[in-house]
Amino acid sequence: MRDNLLIYKLDWLSISFYILLIIGGWLNIYAADYDPDIAEGIFSLKMSSGRQLIWIGTSAILVLLIMLLDFKIYSTISYAVYGVMIFFLIAVLIFGEEVAGSKSWFELGAFKFQPSEFTKFATALVLARFLSKTNRKSDNLKSQSIGVGLLMLPLILIVLQGDLGTAMVFGGLILVMFREGMHPVILMVAIGVVLLFLLTLLLDQVVLFIIIVVITALLIGLMAKDPKKIAVILIGAVIAGGFVKSVDFILSDVLKPHQQKRVMSLINPNADPLGIGWNVTQSKIAIGSGGFGGKGYLEGTQTKFDFVPEQTTDFIFCTIGEEQGWIGSTLLIVLFTALFLRLVFLAERQKSKFARIYGYGVMSILFFHFTVNIAMTIGLFPVIGIPLPFFSYGGSSLWGFTILLFIFLKLDANRMNVLQRM
Repeated sequence: MRDNLLIYKLDWLSISFYILLIIGGWLNIYAADYDPDIAEGIFSLKMSSGRQLIWIGTSAILVLLIMLLDFKIYSTISYAVYGVMIFFLIAVLIFGEEVAGSKSWFELGAFKFQPSEFTKFATALVLARFLSKTNRKSDNLKSQSIGVGLLMLPLILIVLQGDLGTAMVFGGLILVMFREGMHPVILMVAIGVVLLFLLTLLLDQVVLFIIIVVITALLIGLMAKDPKKIAVILIGAVIAGGFVKSVDFILSDVLKPHQQKRVMSLINPNADPLGIGWNVTQSKIAIGSGGFGGKGYLEGTQTKFDFVPEQTTDFIFCTIGEEQGWIGSTLLIVLFTALFLRLVFLAERQKSKFARIYGYGVMSILFFHFTVNIAMTIGLFPVIGIPLPFFSYGGSSLWGFTILLFIFLKLDANRMNVLQRM
């Protein structure tokens, strides 16, 4: 009887990590919003913590609904859910409200809805559905192209909204395709593109062109007896040169002024310490001032006096860094790492290919958010405005991450019930 109850099949270790992150985030949201001159408690709806508690409560309702639905439905409705979210991404470009430079929100009175947060789990579902078909091999060029297309469609729409940070999350899902057999050369090319972009920002174009020519000559020398490889090298060199020339266009005509400054602040963080570099400068001061053990809960001066903007959302990590110090920061990182490792373990034990691929999609999205969010708070990555999963303030993000995770936990709980291909 006990084995038939879903509650005993759920992975309670992952749920424990989720609960700890939710509670830790809620406490730190209050700390980031705390004002000793205003007598408002942690449950007050005038405080971000009080409103976050509502989102936490409604997230619990979403978890219940996910658990009540048959596990097979998530594969069945994947294309429909994806299509609906693509529709919302298009609609928000027309009818949405602009917030912090991004036209990515629907506003209905006090209620705000960000479709891109829900598109993450929809894209993970549809990618899992597509790649799980036995007649589709992810090392096949056609399958790779369609899979990349499923990722690129929401990415492009979100870039058009002006939300470059959220768009980058979808690029992280390509790691799922590598797990399913995509050739590693493609990953090497992707890394090469990123490095070339950074070198274009750091070096003069003439110097970079000389480097490309020298590397091309060396490679041709090594491949002198293989005309086909020489042709590929020459084509690659031409593409690299064109990419270098296109960077100026991207910076000048694609990225918005505040995004341009954020990219350049990564190259030279001290170029505008009182302007675009203010957030990161104050964040690093807050984290550094926490020392080993921190200043104590609600005792952070950088936090208390609002030196760090967006501290309940994008810069929530510097709150725990200042008030809980190195110890608290390390514990948070360890907690996230434990969750990621657990998700990989759960993904690998799935009997269903769909569930395994989706599990890796969940891990990739959460890992990308975690890595980039913390990297930008300590100045290792441009400020692109993405939340720390389960920890940052926000209803859309919390709901989106909760749905993303618990669909996978529902699939995992039913892994032994998979008797046929989903």
